[in-house]
Amino acid sequence: MLDVNGLISSFIEPWQTSRFADIQKAPWDVVGNIEALLRQHIAILDSSYERVDEWAVHRTARIEAGAVIKGPAIIGPNCFIAAGAYLRGGVYLEQDCTIGPSSELKTSVMFAGSKLAHMNFVGDSIIGADVNIEAGVVIANHRNEREDRNIRIVYHGQVIDTGVSKFGALAGDGSRIGANAVIAPGALLEPASIAGRLQLIDQSPEMELT
Repeated sequence: MLDVNGLISSFIEPWQTSRFADIQKAPWDVVGNIEALLRQHIAILDSSYERVDEWAVHRTARIEAGAVIKGPAIIGPNCFIAAGAYLRGGVYLEQDCTIGPSSELKTSVMFAGSKLAHMNFVGDSIIGADVNIEAGVVIANHRNEREDRNIRIVYHGQVIDTGVSKFGALAGDGSRIGANAVIAPGALLEPASIAGRLQLIDQSPEMELT
């Protein structure tokens, strides 16, 4: 039986030394509680972070005029957030992350060196280190196309019932997602996964995988 509580640390190496290292929960449970977790960590950040309302920004991070950040959020060292970006619902950027113009990041965690190009939506997800997400990518977080919106995932021949209605993806370190790809709700992308441009990845048992 798959240990869903060990998925994050097996997909994302930096998790094991991050501020979340002591959390061994399924990825959908982590993002479901991310706002409370961030508030706890904001309260103990050192003086290298500046606090504004419910978000904290490292002094080396750059945020262009016109970006919108709704806390709680932690923006780590050397991160860059472009004009028109929208961060909300609990967001953590570890370090050296880039959020491009007109990209929306909602209720998500990103690790070192990961990038959203521009005009992206990433919802309720955990993104590993050195993940590159090209322009126009959508990582969807909600199955509004059916009455039963509970997210189920087929992974290594097993069906995982998450018990939640909102979860995007767990994207392993070094993954590459091409322009205008769509990642359907409930995706487990192993380290170094590649999604081609315009590709749909849907790991739901209700879908015929191609």
